[in-house]
Amino acid sequence: MQVSDILRVKGGTLFTVHPDEPLSRAMNDMAEKDMGSLVVMANGDLLGMLTFREVIQQIVKNGGQVGATTVREAMDAQPQTCSGDTDINEVRRMMLEHHARYMPVMDQRMLMGVISFYDVAKAVVDSQNFENKMLKAYIRDWPDGSAPESEDVKL
Repeated sequence: MQVSDILRVKGGTLFTVHPDEPLSRAMNDMAEKDMGSLVVMANGDLLGMLTFREVIQQIVKNGGQVGATTVREAMDAQPQTCSGDTDINEVRRMMLEHHARYMPVMDQRMLMGVISFYDVAKAVVDSQNFENKMLKAYIRDWPDGSAPESEDVKL
């Protein structure tokens, strides 16, 4: 399974923010749209990611205040990225290794979407459920008619 398979199911709605936007406005957008992240873009280039992790870290750094902080000051300027061709197991490894909950999907310089750790986990579980159903159907319809008894099969 590849990242493009997840994006195809997830849909193509993207939300971005400019790095010079006030952090408070980005926080409001995230809260209103129930999003955990915004991709930071300027002039068609990916500059970073803003997640609630960065927002909270910045608020703590500012003594509990947002103040006049901009997105640029709070964002992760070096987010992990992947492409549509990236294998889902590679993405899972990257996300776990770097504690990334969100990952921009890029095609060269073009933003194709964002996948979350939830999206990856759901895709893996859906794939395993499908495989499980296929295996059970195969056992039930055993080719020579001598299917093993259900208590003999441990799935």
